[in-house]
Amino acid sequence: MSKSPFIWFLPALAVIVIDQAIKLAVHAYMAPGLEGQIMVFQDWFKLHYTLNPGMAFGLQLGEPYGKIVLTTFRFVATIGFVYYLIKLARATTPRGLLLCISLVLGGAIGNLLDSIFYGVFLHNAPMDAPTPWFHGQVIDMFYLDLWEGILPDWIPVFGGTYYSFWPIFNVADAAIFCGIISILIFQNRFFATNPAVKK
Repeated sequence: MSKSPFIWFLPALAVIVIDQAIKLAVHAYMAPGLEGQIMVFQDWFKLHYTLNPGMAFGLQLGEPYGKIVLTTFRFVATIGFVYYLIKLARATTPRGLLLCISLVLGGAIGNLLDSIFYGVFLHNAPMDAPTPWFHGQVIDMFYLDLWEGILPDWIPVFGGTYYSFWPIFNVADAAIFCGIISILIFQNRFFATNPAVKK
């Protein structure tokens, strides 16, 4: 295993470049919403240009400064991931864990760039934003239209209600998801015999 931490920033860099390239292409060549929607695999996988003003699943903090707080938190968390990745890369750490953390880091930076700069350079900050800086909206485009309908009555609490499951995400989100899920699945292998990871 390499003791140099720099090689483990390459997967993060790849995620950032691919993520930003796709987002900018979507912004340049697709119309937002249903007008520009492109069917890829029948009705269940589409390209759909949409803007996410907040966190995952469209959650938001209160305005006028909620977005600045969220972006600042993302920035601090990103610095923490950089430090953690360097620390692990210099220790005896499984390559799989280093790759997972690098993917999460790349995804975090990808969405952070949207939040910091897109309000200025792509002019996509909400109309009521106090400043375009740090108020950029994240561009999402991969639309999985998996299921919608009335839940069966026998399901506790939610039975008989309409529900839809159709996540819209981007490359950065996918990298974060894959990195975290892989860590959860392989946590015994990653952490059990590597005391340096636990410090």
